[in-house]
Amino acid sequence: MSLFKARDWWSTVLGEKEEFDQGCLCLADVDNSGNGQDKIIVGSFMGYLRIFNPHSVKTGDGPQAEDLLLEVQLRDPVLQVEVGKFVSGTEMLHLAVLHSRKLCVYSVSGTLGNVEHGNQYQIKLMYEHHLQRTACNMTYGPFGGIKGRDLICIQSMDGMLMVFEQESYAFGRFLPGSLLPGPLAYSPRTDSFITVSSCRQVESYKYQVLAFATDADKKQETEQQKLGSGKRLVVDWTLNIGEQALDIRIIPFNQSASSVFVLGERNFFCLKDNGQIRFMKKVDCSPSCFLPYCSVSEGTINTLIGNHNHMLHVYQDVTLKWATQLPHVPVAVRVGSLHDLKGVIVTLSDDGHLQCSYLGTDPSLFQAPKVESRELNYDELDVELKELQRIIKDVKSQGVWPMTEREDDLKVFAVVSSNLDSVSQATNVEVGTDSVPSITVKITLQNRVVLQKVKLSVYVQPPLALTCDQFTFDFAGIPRVIQCKFRLPLKLICLPGQPSKTASHKLTIDTNKSPVSLPSLFPDFANQPDDDQMNVMGFRLLGGSRVTLLASRTSQRYRIQSEQFEDLWLITNELILRLQDYFEKQGIKDFACSFSGCMPLQEYFELIDHHFELRINGEKLEELLSERAVQFRAIQRRLLTRFRDKTPAPLQHLDTLLDGTYKQVIALADAVEENQDRLLQSSAGLRSATHLLILLVRLWQKLSADQTAILEAAFLPLQEDTQELGWEETVDAAIAHLLKTCLSKSSKEQALNLSSQLTIPKDTSRLKKHITLLCDRLAKGGRLCLSTDAAAPQAMVMPGGCTPIPESDTEERSPEEFTNHKHLIAETPMPEAAALQGVLE
Repeated sequence: MSLFKARDWWSTVLGEKEEFDQGCLCLADVDNSGNGQDKIIVGSFMGYLRIFNPHSVKTGDGPQAEDLLLEVQLRDPVLQVEVGKFVSGTEMLHLAVLHSRKLCVYSVSGTLGNVEHGNQYQIKLMYEHHLQRTACNMTYGPFGGIKGRDLICIQSMDGMLMVFEQESYAFGRFLPGSLLPGPLAYSPRTDSFITVSSCRQVESYKYQVLAFATDADKKQETEQQKLGSGKRLVVDWTLNIGEQALDIRIIPFNQSASSVFVLGERNFFCLKDNGQIRFMKKVDCSPSCFLPYCSVSEGTINTLIGNHNHMLHVYQDVTLKWATQLPHVPVAVRVGSLHDLKGVIVTLSDDGHLQCSYLGTDPSLFQAPKVESRELNYDELDVELKELQRIIKDVKSQGVWPMTEREDDLKVFAVVSSNLDSVSQATNVEVGTDSVPSITVKITLQNRVVLQKVKLSVYVQPPLALTCDQFTFDFAGIPRVIQCKFRLPLKLICLPGQPSKTASHKLTIDTNKSPVSLPSLFPDFANQPDDDQMNVMGFRLLGGSRVTLLASRTSQRYRIQSEQFEDLWLITNELILRLQDYFEKQGIKDFACSFSGCMPLQEYFELIDHHFELRINGEKLEELLSERAVQFRAIQRRLLTRFRDKTPAPLQHLDTLLDGTYKQVIALADAVEENQDRLLQSSAGLRSATHLLILLVRLWQKLSADQTAILEAAFLPLQEDTQELGWEETVDAAIAHLLKTCLSKSSKEQALNLSSQLTIPKDTSRLKKHITLLCDRLAKGGRLCLSTDAAAPQAMVMPGGCTPIPESDTEERSPEEFTNHKHLIAETPMPEAAALQGVLE
């Protein structure tokens, strides 16, 4: 245990769930006992007032009952407690309690009992003042140089100083330019009030100036002030400290001067009477309270500073002399004489931990109790060791270890409801004119052993969304991670629609089995049975996009067509999955799909260019927004300088320029937000097109599951698009790595080094070139793998491969190929094309 921990002399916890602040603690001989011993007065925001007279206790013992002299619950929250000569006609000490709308002054007295615990303390209300304004804090002292009594000054939340001459109200003055109240202190030597304004300036106001200034019944200027009668409230001196203040204390420096201590958020300052800085000190941690006091050495001042790291620092001027650890974060600290012990440090936390401690280095060391020593019997230990070795040898010889399967410890099952929710959970969400449906997924967790704090995370790809994606179950055990994937129904984001005769984008999927009736494949989208609709079906995605699915009557082909290229993926993938499920239920295991058309790279490249253009536009808009924000702040500074100038100067149209710049900032912010929404939409479309491209490459080259996983890892990174790292540079780096490893033509390409830093490219030409090269090498027999040893020069077309990718869009194609309206997709011949068109007509 540290030698520099604050030694606990006495401590207690006040109430339950009560709150306290820096004004809730005070030390004084409040009952006028005359023995020089201070009592601890504590008020809380719950309205409790407590007075303690602590006594030292033995280690391990708690506070005694007789330590609490008085506990009373007042009706209003206690903001601040102070002790002074507040009653006229006597110099006895009385207790002033500040509430939000009331000031009460009490006398505290005790009556001796006949037994040890029979002393009784009570408070008596001497007088009270009802406040017209909400109070913030108060200070007291011999205002105006009077002797034998103390006056009270209360600062309201709107910056008004209200002075009370004990039982009577004297006057009220508004501080000029006050926005928020700050800490308040009174300097007896200069007869001044010192505070810190919302402009982060220390300001001093003479009491005489306050007393003779114009009365402030209203915050606005009165007609008398406008006509020149009365005196304005003028500040004595100001000092800009550049930060908000937590507290202010006035300490006599010597007989002819005093010091003003100000605790800021990062520094504490010591000022002279005239506002000049005597010294300042930057604190290492965020301070919570402080207390300066005169040192025994002449000419120095010590300061106690508590911080949020549970530490209490002792400074002598600017030199750190001592640092001690506290069990709590103090919000108030005082020093007093308790039970003939001088210099006791009393600290109070915001949750009611009250502690009296002293600084010292007496260690509280833990001493382990003595254990019974016994002599070891080495013969018995040898016998026991041999027996254990025999047991271990027998277990090894059996060759069977009691191992448990980790996969059996936790299982996760996901069951998707067969029907959509009757009442959609996607409230206040619409896509065009379509209301968004929802579906319920039931997830079951089965555990064989006890687990520790199971966290269930659910993820779906945009534009799908979840009502809740995080679940936490509290258990106790070992940590584990397990995953489960599930499919959602197509009808969640797709509705039945009318087939379309024409479309800009078309794809043809070949199979090795006879065509299947589309209503039997898509029973959830089939209308009334109709022979004319057995080989054609229409789908409408939420938002209005339409996709048409055609099945050949004579050949083994299916065609998917749509106006949007990225919309083809969902129906194409669903078709293949349903065909596989259909033939598996029929007991047919050799079903296969293939794609023999040209890769639709040009359509894919158009989506890449659109996505990249939005990223570039977003970067330009953010740069322009940053420039306009800098310009807006510069104009603000110039206007503020003009407004603060004592000699008014013309604005020179700065206000008009400020208004115009503000409108530009708002417009640019809206443009950035709109571009971000469009980028998210473009990312979703690009992701769908990427899924489609991977699917077509898999069918084209008959890739295995492992090879498809490599392709998905390269084209579908997990991170989201940002200005620092986006889809284009990430995918380009991954494809370049594949081209120089498993798809390389020679060892020379394998020796090329890739750039280790990913930055946004100037354009997408390099990325499109790499994608084209990847498809070309796959067409020439290249295979995807994670090992570079498999890389070999590819010179011949593998059996079953396709023709190389055309270098340009103008390359002539055979008349038998199907060409879309934009002449961008060319597919293999379908003799039944006339039959399909006849169905659509």
